[in-house]
Amino acid sequence: MKIAVIGTGYVGLVTGTCLAETGNEVTCVDIVEEKVNKMRNGEMPIYEPGLDILFLRNIKQERLTFTTNLAEAIAPAKVIFLALPTPPGADGAADLSYVLGAAGDIAKLITEYKVIVTKSTVPVGTADKVTAVMKANTDVPFAVVSNPEFLREGVAVEDFMKPDRVVIGTSDEKARQVMGDLYAPYVRQGNPILYMDERSSELTKYAANSFLATKITFMNEIANMCELVGADVDMVRKGVGADARIGKRFLFPGVGYGGSCFPKDVQALSKAAEENKYDFKILNSVMEVNETQKKRLVVKMREYYGADGLKGKHFALWGLAFKPETDDIREAPALYIIDELLAAGATVTAYDPEGMPNVKKLLGDKIAYAANRYNALDEADALLIVTEWPVFRTPDFDFMKEKLKSAVIFDGRNLYDLDRMKDHGFYYNSIGRKTVSI
Repeated sequence: MKIAVIGTGYVGLVTGTCLAETGNEVTCVDIVEEKVNKMRNGEMPIYEPGLDILFLRNIKQERLTFTTNLAEAIAPAKVIFLALPTPPGADGAADLSYVLGAAGDIAKLITEYKVIVTKSTVPVGTADKVTAVMKANTDVPFAVVSNPEFLREGVAVEDFMKPDRVVIGTSDEKARQVMGDLYAPYVRQGNPILYMDERSSELTKYAANSFLATKITFMNEIANMCELVGADVDMVRKGVGADARIGKRFLFPGVGYGGSCFPKDVQALSKAAEENKYDFKILNSVMEVNETQKKRLVVKMREYYGADGLKGKHFALWGLAFKPETDDIREAPALYIIDELLAAGATVTAYDPEGMPNVKKLLGDKIAYAANRYNALDEADALLIVTEWPVFRTPDFDFMKEKLKSAVIFDGRNLYDLDRMKDHGFYYNSIGRKTVSI
């Protein structure tokens, strides 16, 4: 099947590449000529484990191509995916200008029936708006389909190639058949394709991400409660997660959620509720708690060093990306922590396996960057762990003590065993567990 994907951000590039991997001929469109030229030459614009192999293979076999010419891409395409940004506006609502703008441009170019698919995360009613824009600009028949993505950064290729489910929202029977044929290779193991109306499909994505964000936030609240009553959140997490009705996933406490999806999707659903005169109390609390949780380590540091004790201190920070196996720093807790420390008069040297280039673009020389995890520790008064990269899990603790000015760790991801930290002689302050003192 011939396919066009409009937008080569994270969702667009993963979608286009994975669709090409099953034999489709995919053309990806982007307005930035330099970016398109780099992709044509096999340069990946994002970091995503495993994507580079599929990316290069499908370019070589000429199933995956890139262009800045919209008309060239959509002319042969049977299905056109809209994978464009929907950033939150000043009021928290999703900005649909890119999606609706592209819909208008596409409508003026099509000469035969096309299936237009919104792959971006969009508010309820977006399919209706895309349809209206299309109808205002063409008399050619078309169908608009809602097909939200459920890709987790770091395992996006696996999520696309072996999805838990595929959600397709359409009222057009022909489009339903086209989408079913397109996704058939990805659900051979029996995972469902769920057909529904467009509005239900659109709400499904927001509801899923908001529920997961709520689950994370609830566990962070439990962790904070554990510290007050002397319980261990790891034990609580295991006890709760063993209940099949709850499950083990998304129960790990930490310094809040970040990234490109949870923050904006929770905010957008809350805004949509407000527009419909509904007070979504849970989501409002989730956002409030998460903003506080992102700075939880700094609160612990102030308790340790004193109200004004951060001034003049130098800290090592491990982890800048919002989660491991990605270079995405959008809404990353590390950025909030860095801002707090700099405002308090401290200095920071950071290390992250993939996120440092993006942070350099954002912060420049406001902080220092280390070539590896151990170099970040030089002359540091303490270590802060903010992202749970695998490389941080089994360090040489004796060597760390030699490098640090003081054997002090504030761990926002609970990477280390409490008894082990005591044996190695560290002051170790984590989330929802007893503090190890020296």
